[in-house]
Parts: sequence; C-alpha cells; structure tokens
Amino acid sequence: MSSIFDLFKKIEKSGASAPAGPCEYIIAGLGNPGKDYEDTRHNAGFMAMDGLCRSLGVSCSTLKFKSMTGNAVIAGKKVLLMKPQTYMNNSGEAVRDAAAFFKIPPEKIIIIYDDINFDPGVIRIREKGSDGGHNGIKSIIYQLASDKFPRIRLGVGKKPRPDYDLVAWVMGAIRGEELESFEKALKDIPDICRMMVEGDVQKAMGAYNGKR
Repeated sequence: MSSIFDLFKKIEKSGASAPAGPCEYIIAGLGNPGKDYEDTRHNAGFMAMDGLCRSLGVSCSTLKFKSMTGNAVIAGKKVLLMKPQTYMNNSGEAVRDAAAFFKIPPEKIIIIYDDINFDPGVIRIREKGSDGGHNGIKSIIYQLASDKFPRIRLGVGKKPRPDYDLVAWVMGAIRGEELESFEKALKDIPDICRMMVEGDVQKAMGAYNGKR
C-alpha cells in the first residue's frame, strides 16, 4: 500500500499544488453520468478526463457547477477540470456556470468529446467552429453564446452502415483492436492539453491532428 509520503511525492511531481490567483482555464470532458453509460462511445470525453486526472495526480470528485470537478495546475496555470453531470444534451449549463463564476472567456475553455466521423484513435483539434451535429457542443455554443472555444474531438468509429441507429451506436462500447487505438489516443490527451493551455493550439493541431 502506498504511504502518505508517496502520495505527496506524486502530487509534487504532477505540479498539482496551486499557484496564487484565480482559475484561468476550464477543461471539460463530455459524457453521461451513471453506470449505464460507462465506457460507451458517447463517454469518450469522460474517459479522457479520467486519464488526464490520473496523469496529474488529481481527481474529479467534488460536485460543483453541476459537474464532478477537480483542480489542477497545467503549464503553470490553474485549471478547473469538469465532467458535467447534466447529461450530454445540457452540458452547456455546467460549462456556463463555471465560466461565469471564474469569468473565463470561451477562448480558455477546452472541450473534449466523441466524434463518430473518425475512426477510433483519430484526434482532431480545432480552435473554434460549429457543433457538427453534436448535441453537447450545441448546448455549449448556445449557453456561452459563442463557438470560439477550442475543442479536442476523439474518434470513436463510424456507424457500420447509414441506417444503423445513431443512439444505439454511440451508446455502445468500443471493443477489440479499436479499443487499443482509442486508448492509445487517450494517452496523448495530457500533452495536448498542456500545449493548448500554453496557448499554442496550432502546435497541438500540427502534432496530433490525424495521428493514430
């Protein structure tokens, strides 16, 4: 069993001790709460946040802003980590509340979510843009009255055929070799988030867009 000293070392290594000053960034991973939705394609954002938290030695375990939240330091900046508990279609309510409280502009709000237009493991980073048919992003754009927030889209696989039920597909789990590719992409999330918090979204795009 790890001692309390091991825990302190882990926190020190991760840079999780907070500097003075207010929260400067928000990183939110989208998904649906509850065991019925765990490990489904639509919860790719939650899975990414879990991996990010582990890499930082923190956890999203405090209920605040209609989300499970955690505090971290990335690239020397205080960051609020969020897993909205509003269900996907109302994700914007949680993001809006946190952004209003900390007075954080859309440009400093990073959203991580699933994308069925790409194969599992494919990453697409954008500085801004439309919702692309994703209800979680649609809600955030509506609540922030802006689409100018950076986002990380995680490929979870395309429907096997056009007439396949969309809800059934996104509520299904990624399996086999596709899961291996997806989990490999999750390992890149901490580095991507660091670049984006440093303000170098273009660098992150160049390094990771389309990578498998």
